[in-house]
Amino acid sequence: MSKVAIIGGGLGGLAAACVAQARGHQVTLFDKNEWLGGKAAVLHLDAPHEPGGRNGGSFRFDMGPTILTVPRVLRRIFAEAGREQARDLPLIRLDPQWRCFFEDGTRIDLRENVEAMARDMDEFAPGNGAGYREFQRMSENLHRISEGFFFWKSVEGIGDTIDFRANMRADTLKDVMALGMGKRVAKVIRGHVPDARLAQMLDHYCQYVGSSPYLAPAVLCSIGDMQASEGIWYPVGGTRAVAEGLAKLAESLGAELRPGTEVTGLDLREGGTRVAGVVAKGQTIPFDAVISNMDAIRTYKELVGGKTGRKYEKKGFEPACSGVVLYLGLNKRYDHVAHHDFVFSRDAEEEFDAIYKKGIPAPDPTAYLAAPSATDPTVAPDGGEALYVLVHTPHLRPGQDWSKMFPAYRQTILDKLKRTAGMEDIEERIVVERALTPQDIHDRYKVLDGAIYGLASHGAWTGAFKPGNRSKAVKGLYLAGGAAHPGPGMPMVMMSGWIAADAMDQDMGGRGMSEAARLAGTRDAPLPQAAE
Repeated sequence: MSKVAIIGGGLGGLAAACVAQARGHQVTLFDKNEWLGGKAAVLHLDAPHEPGGRNGGSFRFDMGPTILTVPRVLRRIFAEAGREQARDLPLIRLDPQWRCFFEDGTRIDLRENVEAMARDMDEFAPGNGAGYREFQRMSENLHRISEGFFFWKSVEGIGDTIDFRANMRADTLKDVMALGMGKRVAKVIRGHVPDARLAQMLDHYCQYVGSSPYLAPAVLCSIGDMQASEGIWYPVGGTRAVAEGLAKLAESLGAELRPGTEVTGLDLREGGTRVAGVVAKGQTIPFDAVISNMDAIRTYKELVGGKTGRKYEKKGFEPACSGVVLYLGLNKRYDHVAHHDFVFSRDAEEEFDAIYKKGIPAPDPTAYLAAPSATDPTVAPDGGEALYVLVHTPHLRPGQDWSKMFPAYRQTILDKLKRTAGMEDIEERIVVERALTPQDIHDRYKVLDGAIYGLASHGAWTGAFKPGNRSKAVKGLYLAGGAAHPGPGMPMVMMSGWIAADAMDQDMGGRGMSEAARLAGTRDAPLPQAAE
């Protein structure tokens, strides 16, 4: 039985622990924090009681990711252990998927059904429905191609996606051309849906990966089909329930979980080209393989070091955006707000140019809201709301002191909600609050420059590529998380953990994937039944 260390108990590390342990390897998972789940943490806030008011009570917030898509990734992970995800981790399907608020006072819901959405678009902005249908057909094709070229395997560059000697058939070449390499997401979207507001709505698929649609490659348009074909889901108990469910599964299989134990180094042999263990609490602990769920670039720079560390530091990977998150306990919910909402900026190009090119907070930002109380009344006192507000910002830049910048930007965000989302009295409804700034995110999660989503997916030709899950520089080292292939977002991070564990299992001569797990993760697998 191979002994495998996992560094970091985020969703990628927990997914890797479940898969590796289910395949017969002995896993020890280390995390520097006292909790497991990484950014999928939970925040409980108790509001003060005030005479004559409806204040008081407890609010529960998902601190990190709040949108779950592509549930078949979770199904495959549970199936690896012979378990049913729908039974162990029930999900609630959400439709409409988002409610969109625009600066001109208009609103539209993003609906799962493509035909229904196209009809709504034609009512909202005549002449856009047909283009949306065509966009979704293209997105479906990109999703199919991504499944064959990018998903479920370690990829670091174009050479890892295609065996050029074996696969240079006409159909393969057609798929390569369909990837739209050399094109950007924003241009593709506006070529199909010219209305500026509807284009903004579709642009924000890119925000799952913390990137600008004006800089990201066209292949990311595939997210549109992932969402339309497989839905948006709310795990019962919030997205924190995913972390807890994976931790419970890993432990039930026999994995040793060690929160509060930081790995500070690797035991490297053969001139730094093979890993033989980890260093934790001053002790060197031997392992046959190591899966790092720590940020990939920081793994190479801080744990591997030497030539390899310098090589990855020089590759020019750009951190994805960071963000300001407000956790607002409200004494009254807003009935016109859906579970997921986007309150869009006045000008998409101005917003993304500020964040990604100028490196400054957008003067008029887009705010993402999660208002889960209508779906899950347990998040807030009766009639209240646990409102999560996320505004993307640049990753940390020299000279930016968020302890000084935050108060004014908090007011910018609240003013945006008042002006564009019909929440004029929001400051009167807040009874308790907390916040995270880019500096907090950097310090709390040990990510690169406070980047929520790991590495940006920028570059029309190679923007989709991240460090591979099987290290080419250090034998026995594998990578998971948002800064490794296939990138950020809940399903992709968990897929990265699956890929890292699968690559390790292959290299160690393990048992491989079961047929049940293979079927559970396919696009054609039946969708799970929604929880009541």
